[in-house]
Amino acid sequence: MSKTSLYSRLLSKLGAAIANYLSKPVRQYTYFSLEDTATLQQHLQPGDILLVEGNERISTTIKYLTQSTWSHAAMYVGHYRNPVTGGLLHHQLIEADLVKGVISVPVEKYSQLNTRICQPVGLSADDRSKITSFVINSLGRQYDQKNIIDLIRYLLPTPPIPNQYRRKMLVLGSGDPTRAICSTLIAEAFQSIKYPILPTFTDDVEVDQRTLQLRHHTLFVPRDFDISPYFNILKPEIYKGFDHSSLKWRGN
Repeated sequence: MSKTSLYSRLLSKLGAAIANYLSKPVRQYTYFSLEDTATLQQHLQPGDILLVEGNERISTTIKYLTQSTWSHAAMYVGHYRNPVTGGLLHHQLIEADLVKGVISVPVEKYSQLNTRICQPVGLSADDRSKITSFVINSLGRQYDQKNIIDLIRYLLPTPPIPNQYRRKMLVLGSGDPTRAICSTLIAEAFQSIKYPILPTFTDDVEVDQRTLQLRHHTLFVPRDFDISPYFNILKPEIYKGFDHSSLKWRGN
């Protein structure tokens, strides 16, 4: 066995061990979201993004680095047919899981976590079909565990990281197209139809106007879908008719 092969195997084992450690939930978690699973399912459309605060050890790291509430992102695809067997599957979300890779899960998985719906604006039925097909066809891809190796240093006591460097430090991963992280997978899907998330702008002197340029998909983190001007933030409690006077308060 070559030294390179041995080194790769050791990194793979180390990455798997770290992934298992980071995927463990923390002891304390505050749940403030009022949306139950049925309410979420009523408002989610194929192509919508469900942001999750997360209660795992890695969630704390991602939230610190990105200065955001959101540590995970999944895409809602609704019911779909397995591309291999043709059978109808009822798992409505597709995500890149730290340990299991790209998998499908039910909305119920996040019924006890704080969530937010980010809804892309102006998509045609064909657009939605293309982006959901992209993530469905990505099922089975592995999580990019080189990303985990890079993140390990943030678990050690270090000085605070200046804001301008946080995003650059998250441009991680192996670059292997058979691997993914949660926000990268979703960014790839939207960029496959040239849908903007947080594009950069350049002045095109030839046509005398500003033009958009896509960011590399590894630059995206979950909060970017929240702050993007091209996604509507949908809060089901408000849409279903929120009335503060109907709330029952303890002590009244």
